[in-house]
Amino acid sequence: MQERYDIVVVGAGHAGCEAACAAAQMGAETLLITMDMNKIAQMSCNPAVGGIAKGQIVREIDALGGHMAQVTDLTTLQFRMLNRSKGPAMWSPRAQCDRGRFIWAWRNVLENQENLSIWQDQVKELLVENGQVKGVETYLGITFLCRCVIITAGTFLNGLMHIGRTQLAGGRCAEPPSLRLSESIAQHGITVGRMKTGTPVRIDGRSVHFEDMTLQPGDEDFHRFSYSPLPSSPIMGRSHDSENIPQHKGKKEGFLPCWITYTNPAVHERLRQGLPDSPLYNGQIQSIGPRYCPSIETKLVTFADKDQHQLFLEPEGLNTQEYYLNGFSSSLPINVQLEALRLIPAFRDLKIYRPGYAIEYDYFDPTLLHHTLESKKVDGLFLAGQVNGTTGYEEAAGQGLVAGVNAALKCSGGGEFVMHRDESYIGVLIDDLVTKGVDEPYRMFTSRAEFRILLRQDDADARLTPRAYQLGLATAARYQHWIEKQGEINRILEFCKNYSVKADLINPYLETLGSTPLTKGCKLVDLISRPGLSFENLAPALPRLAQAIEQSPNRCEEIAEAAEILIKYSGYIERERQQAEKMQRLEELHIRGRFKYEELPSLSTEARQKLSNIDPETLAQASRIPGVSPSDISVLMVLMGR
Repeated sequence: MQERYDIVVVGAGHAGCEAACAAAQMGAETLLITMDMNKIAQMSCNPAVGGIAKGQIVREIDALGGHMAQVTDLTTLQFRMLNRSKGPAMWSPRAQCDRGRFIWAWRNVLENQENLSIWQDQVKELLVENGQVKGVETYLGITFLCRCVIITAGTFLNGLMHIGRTQLAGGRCAEPPSLRLSESIAQHGITVGRMKTGTPVRIDGRSVHFEDMTLQPGDEDFHRFSYSPLPSSPIMGRSHDSENIPQHKGKKEGFLPCWITYTNPAVHERLRQGLPDSPLYNGQIQSIGPRYCPSIETKLVTFADKDQHQLFLEPEGLNTQEYYLNGFSSSLPINVQLEALRLIPAFRDLKIYRPGYAIEYDYFDPTLLHHTLESKKVDGLFLAGQVNGTTGYEEAAGQGLVAGVNAALKCSGGGEFVMHRDESYIGVLIDDLVTKGVDEPYRMFTSRAEFRILLRQDDADARLTPRAYQLGLATAARYQHWIEKQGEINRILEFCKNYSVKADLINPYLETLGSTPLTKGCKLVDLISRPGLSFENLAPALPRLAQAIEQSPNRCEEIAEAAEILIKYSGYIERERQQAEKMQRLEELHIRGRFKYEELPSLSTEARQKLSNIDPETLAQASRIPGVSPSDISVLMVLMGR
């Protein structure tokens, strides 16, 4: 049996869902193949979205017309804006989600997406002829012919799980691995490696002594992920009997708190006793794990002087007793995990649903990809998500969206969609992958972006929605929503520039705020620029300011916050924009195909090898390759001048 589509997406995790939706939204006839339709967009590890830099990625996905932000908002159990004590370049949204409802919200999106079909099956072979993708073959014996294939198989490629000395083949707990597909891809000259990740124990909340932990409530202000109004979703009815959840009393309806506790020396001693049976230390696991999300046993070895480690107990859903223990990822034997946890006062009567485990899986060298995420080895093959050596739902989803857009453009002959490093965190992520490669699971941080004041979470729509609308990715409604928001921001900015504040009227109030009195009158924009002053604390003394803000018909608080950031940080924003423009000049110097690097003795040996292997598109990309020095770049600039 044969079927034909424009694009086939293999895997319905976070990358696959965004890839399939993006391609279909742009008019490509798309097929999404998944092993289990009841596990679509499964949150394999932590049931949370966002975090440091990851939250910015989710807002960028939303600005581009993707769906992760809206699905998150529909299923949020707790929302927090991280790093509020720092500047706005560092603010990062994070939401705890209802794991089960997250899946069904995504299914609602996928099943109602025009041009998108779903097939439950497992792909065993990539079909290629003369270096060109022709389709895929499944275990049910069906051949799906297509022009482009997007592989988003996550941790399933030859997945192997470890719990102590016990090994189980699988891509996730109780789910089979994907066999043969990795070898089918590798035979075309694509380098394969192995990585590992892990997940913590799942806890029965009925056995927890919540009174022995510290409550961690969420924010209850206007912040959320999506810039757009939320769609109606009857599946996501948020009503529940909160009175039957003791730890929920007094909280906003439909939201739950998290809880904080700590390990102790007795816990550490029991864990150390189990290290000889740890797959990480007995030689059972050889692959590389995530540096920034280490297992509890790795923490004990790396931070041997610490006598406690913080743990976060996080709810999995409104109507379940299952909890996720953030900070206790482990592959130790079951009895060691359980006995150690019961030495924590809050867990003294602990019962669990399943232990933590580690999983090893195949990934592909991302330096063999173009910035479109299309393979340099096989025309029409795109790779996105953990198969490229990344970790995290957000990094996967961002890659999936870019792969889906570019596959759709390839089918229609519409060019390429590439974002620069000063344009989005997704652009930083992909550039890092294809330029530098990975030697451990890649995780996004704000420190990886050199232009992070330009990549704030509050303005992703201003950066990306116009481009998405031009592509046909963002709907007219999303674009109009951004136009209206931008108009409201500009209205408030103009008001602040033109509104004069009299010194004798405002000085008594400034003294109550601890701010230096004015020596003469000034424009409101100059007053807002002062440290410690804001729209919020000045509005009581300036009624016209409060009126100007409240005139915004929708989400006036979000609009006011965006305007205030532009006022307070205008100097920093302008300086960074100038730096980005200088870098953009190097981005415009295309060098692919211009040099035979191995024949340039004026370059260092390492530079010749790295440049030949990666074959960068631009001089700017070449400058970011590890091992290529500034002097090597100078040599190339001189040769280009010739």
